[in-house]
Amino acid sequence: MTALLTRADDESARSGSVGTLQPPTDREAALLGRGMPTDRLRGWIVTLVLTAIGAVVRLQNLGLATDKGTPVFDEKHYVPQAAQMLRNGGYEDNAGYELIVHPPLAKDFIAFGEWLFGHNAWGWRIMAAVAGTIIVALTVRIARRLTRSTLLGGIAGVLVICDGVLHLQSRMGMLDIFIALFVLAAFACVLADRDQVRQRLAVAVRGGWIDESQWGPKLGFRWWRFGTGLMIGLTFGVKWSALYYIAGYGLLTVFFDVAARRAAGVQRPWLGTIRRDVLPALWAIVVVPLLMYLASYWAWFASETATDRHYTEIKNVASGMFGWLPPALRSLGDYTANVLHFHETLLTPKNNPHPWESKPWTWPMGLRPMLYYYDGSVTGCGESRCIGATMLIGTPAMWWLAGPVLGWGLWRSIFRADWRYAAVLAGYFAGYLPWFTNIDRQMYFFYATPLAPFLVLGLVLVLGQILGSARRGFERRGTGLLVVALYTGLVVANFAWLWPILNGIPITDGHWQAEMWLPSWR
Repeated sequence: MTALLTRADDESARSGSVGTLQPPTDREAALLGRGMPTDRLRGWIVTLVLTAIGAVVRLQNLGLATDKGTPVFDEKHYVPQAAQMLRNGGYEDNAGYELIVHPPLAKDFIAFGEWLFGHNAWGWRIMAAVAGTIIVALTVRIARRLTRSTLLGGIAGVLVICDGVLHLQSRMGMLDIFIALFVLAAFACVLADRDQVRQRLAVAVRGGWIDESQWGPKLGFRWWRFGTGLMIGLTFGVKWSALYYIAGYGLLTVFFDVAARRAAGVQRPWLGTIRRDVLPALWAIVVVPLLMYLASYWAWFASETATDRHYTEIKNVASGMFGWLPPALRSLGDYTANVLHFHETLLTPKNNPHPWESKPWTWPMGLRPMLYYYDGSVTGCGESRCIGATMLIGTPAMWWLAGPVLGWGLWRSIFRADWRYAAVLAGYFAGYLPWFTNIDRQMYFFYATPLAPFLVLGLVLVLGQILGSARRGFERRGTGLLVVALYTGLVVANFAWLWPILNGIPITDGHWQAEMWLPSWR
């Protein structure tokens, strides 16, 4: 995953000349903008060092905080299902349990970890820790690409390491950290595709054949857009929420294409995009994810005893208009419809809501975290009564700034046409706004996990503006650097303060009470 942007980095590093020593024309300059930083070696050193730190932070005491050696919270659903998949060769078959309500891919990863380390906390959490570590590397590279600054890319890496949500989700045998990983990887591909398209159009401008058609040139096969579809397809294999990223990233690539063709001087950029780009985009970002989704059920298709594998035949379901499909596909369709019904009717009981349930308007600031584990009888804190707990909390120094960051991003996107903020907001809102479509449904803060990397990227864009350009003078740059350094230090200190309740370390009751900053955290 960390090499997702390498080839596009190479192209962008050469983008200032477009393969020639002549200075770029105005059109080329508009297309290429600021090139990638030239300190590629330092950029990769920063990436690898921060990724290594992220790995150490996520892997330390990974087996800590279990329910007497058994899974905690929603691990109790996915860890047994992963064990079934490991036993059966890739599919779940516990028909009596019948709570298999998500696609199999993330459970495949959990099962792989159990194959490596056994049926223990290390086994069912190791792949989540790997996913969380890769997120660190991707965030550094994406932030560097967005800001054209290795320094800001490094700061993004520090912030993402110090986010409580990503930290704890990287240490749980659950599904959402894998969504965050693949959504972020897809976003990386979208950005790389944007740069590649502009590079190709710049070549057309330099060659003098950009105006040969009013629609602009064909752009050839776009591997990074294809990569976007693959990554969304992997997300689809984890949870259905990938559908919203298909829409969000699909629209984002269309707008990027229109802007690129307009900057290149194409006579009819909108119609050119519709004619040249939309149909291939539908194939790459809609069809490819659907095929990846079906592929994630490979073991289910190959089995005879997987859950609802022969649902159509057993229930004697009328084929109707889908009679031309093979029975296996129709069984998967009926199975999917049943799962959809489960999700639609998973409503909050009026008189007995879950004690840690939250609604999406509380998520941006993390106002209602989740208690995953609590034991008031542990030892090791130096007093007679100790508490061990893990609580999903977004680091307040970052999450409490979500409102201003989102508001500033919207203003920059609308009134300054800042594509960087628009791209980050597309990723954030694709994972956030859909939850408002069914407010009565049971919802929990861990659903906000995919938002965390985009919050970090938004913060880094703001920090980049605070830092300012070196062209503004030493004093202005120095002041900006001081502010950015102080803020980064505040985030690290805040994360260090939350460390005991993110990792289940025994603490005194007084320390536990001091960690509960808001009444809604209790």
